[in-house]
Amino acid sequence: MLRKIVIASLGVLLTCINVGAFTASDPGVRGGIADAGGPITGLTTDETTFFNAATTRFTQVETVPNGLGPRFNGNSCAMCHIQPTLGGTSPFDNPQIALATLNGATNTVPFFTLPNGPIREARFPNTANGKVQDIFTMTGRTDAGACNIAQPDFVTAFNKHNLIFRIPTPLFGAGLIENIPDTAIIANMTAYQNIKARYGISGHPNISGNDGTITRFGWKAQNKSLLMFSGEAYNVEMGVTNELFPQERDETPGCVLNPLPEDHTNFSGLASFTDVPADVVMFAIFMRELAPPTPAPDTPSVVAGRQLFGKIGCTLCHNPTFTTSTTTINALSNQKVNLFSDLLLHNMGEKLEDNILQGNAGPGDFRTAPLWGLGQRIFFLHDGRTTDLKVAILDHASDGSEANHVIDNFTELTEPQKQALFDFLRSL
Repeated sequence: MLRKIVIASLGVLLTCINVGAFTASDPGVRGGIADAGGPITGLTTDETTFFNAATTRFTQVETVPNGLGPRFNGNSCAMCHIQPTLGGTSPFDNPQIALATLNGATNTVPFFTLPNGPIREARFPNTANGKVQDIFTMTGRTDAGACNIAQPDFVTAFNKHNLIFRIPTPLFGAGLIENIPDTAIIANMTAYQNIKARYGISGHPNISGNDGTITRFGWKAQNKSLLMFSGEAYNVEMGVTNELFPQERDETPGCVLNPLPEDHTNFSGLASFTDVPADVVMFAIFMRELAPPTPAPDTPSVVAGRQLFGKIGCTLCHNPTFTTSTTTINALSNQKVNLFSDLLLHNMGEKLEDNILQGNAGPGDFRTAPLWGLGQRIFFLHDGRTTDLKVAILDHASDGSEANHVIDNFTELTEPQKQALFDFLRSL
């Protein structure tokens, strides 16, 4: 009954739209200039200097002598975070293809790594604690000496239903997300409890095992801070040891070629004070000072879609706005964060579950993905399984999913109403 009342109330929203017979469709990746990738407004001169230096570090290409390998998925932060511009997510053309044989490497391109993307990392959820299984090795590279190790057996894992994927998360506005108070996240979680109960929504935060605060970065909100996110990604995705993750993930004799950690604080031979911090610190600075994406201008359809987004219950998880606390970077202090996420974990059901446990995140739990910048993303959901908004929305529904009621509401919209909703999402 609640659903019927909600849907019946929506018709008045679309009087400005031609309601002739048609089928709603995803309008696709929004064109035009990517209004993102630069520093957040209000940085000091010194903060801007560090942002510019951090941008250079973020785009640097790694080689074996400066830490790449022995196993890796990519050789640059920018390789994975480039759509629609630096700091984004997986691009149209997959750069992993060329990386397979770069500098004489003898890797085979796995069947799931396609020229038209997305960039993927792979995991074996039923073995090795579900850790990332890097798709490439440095075997055969001209800078890798006699290192000789094999790629994981992805085909066997796939045949045993033991292979899942994740794609890069966008980084725009990450410093704002980092500075949302835990109390604000909890207050939003406890708001509208009666409505959430009727919808079957019961999200919960992922929690740091040491200090008990809310973790918020990554597909399962498994990372506490941007520095932790940087250190883990450098080690896991590129194989570069650092002061947060100082051991090689593969210690096969003949494949550990550098003193460890390979990325570290620089104490001598410096041309500038921006040369002192380790790469992982500079990566964190880049993400922390990276501006959020700017949405497209409103149209009548976008305005109607925004109202529908709330009416059918999407905002119960995709919370439109938080406000940051006071922080040491004034540009990040007391700012609106229009991310469209509650930063909580929700059970998304059997269709999306990946059977990976991370902190308080169970097999089907995922952090509500922030939607800002969605208008210029290509691939959707944690594994990049689709480029179609409609498919992504419908895949939220399956046995056990907290989104089932909301997706029922979506399916009962008229085609013009669905189109307005798609137009709104592509405006973000």
